[in-house]
Amino acid sequence: MDGIFLARPEPFPEDGIQLAVKDLFDTASLPTTYGSILFTEHVPERSATAVTQLEACGYANVGKTNLHEFAYGVTSQNPHFGTVPNPAAPGRTAGGSSGGSAAALAAGLAEAALGTDSGGSIRIPAACCGVVGFKPTFGLVSLEGVFPLAPTFDHAGPMAGTVEGCVRMMDVLVPGFSLPDDIDVRVGIAWLERCEPLVRERVGDAGAMLGAEEVDFPLADNVGPAFMREVADVHRDLFAEHADAYGDNVRGKIERCLAVTEAEYEAATRRREEYRERCEAAFAHLDLLVVPTLGFGPPAADVDEIEVREAMIRFTLPFNVLGWPALSVPVGEASVQIVGRSGDDALVLAAGASLERGTGQT
Repeated sequence: MDGIFLARPEPFPEDGIQLAVKDLFDTASLPTTYGSILFTEHVPERSATAVTQLEACGYANVGKTNLHEFAYGVTSQNPHFGTVPNPAAPGRTAGGSSGGSAAALAAGLAEAALGTDSGGSIRIPAACCGVVGFKPTFGLVSLEGVFPLAPTFDHAGPMAGTVEGCVRMMDVLVPGFSLPDDIDVRVGIAWLERCEPLVRERVGDAGAMLGAEEVDFPLADNVGPAFMREVADVHRDLFAEHADAYGDNVRGKIERCLAVTEAEYEAATRRREEYRERCEAAFAHLDLLVVPTLGFGPPAADVDEIEVREAMIRFTLPFNVLGWPALSVPVGEASVQIVGRSGDDALVLAAGASLERGTGQT
């Protein structure tokens, strides 16, 4: 489908597990654009670590997937390379920024995919396209050879049609990774009152299957300037020289990032630390948390990204602020996140596999 892949290998690999790679990961011998017209001729000498790990274990790169420009957006409407379509819900956004990776899975063009997630960019497109996406603990999966967005918020992780598909990728990406044989966990559920009725029902049912109890868990607020300052630092020099080559959507956001003051940044950094403390306290008696991925269905494909951005990252950004592992799993017409403490990635995935079996998702 047009809009999903930006580059395909020649000759096309006939063997191996078909892997779609977000075009934010460097790939030797294949163009890597980072979603920007500035890098259309860029062919790295070396592949990103995550790519080489997977290729060494039987995964075959079948193409570089389209994304929101520089991974800074939630709709994958790319002014240079086209809007990523949503094979699971035609006419609706595929989500972003890893929209091409989710769409490739939904269209059956890949069996596994790599994505990145700085505010929800794996989990949002997974929810929009009805696939599974996992944001691991911060720093667990290598970001070497991946263009940054906001470095202390950035994560790399697997996407697949099933939780098991993500588990197989984690087995490769994190040596020694394995799921527990049994799980006996205390699970909380939150934020249902902020969702549309269908999402509330589906996520509530998923929580019930995991034995979740309702808890009061805080949402992140007023930490945006910390994220924005990091984006500004990444783009400061490039933008100064090539501002006109940025699309309107991302150019406007970069300009706002560059305007963040030192006082605003420092205040947001303090609020981030305070938020971590509040979340640790709210999570003290829990092992896992169940929350919605999105509070509503995928918006229209031509939606104004700026208008929906805050609503689409409301339930995903908190776990980038914290660096905690978060798994997005489809539950009927909605998507649920299963979240754990830093380092509890295996527990999160084990619970996700249990939920998937219980809901009959395939």
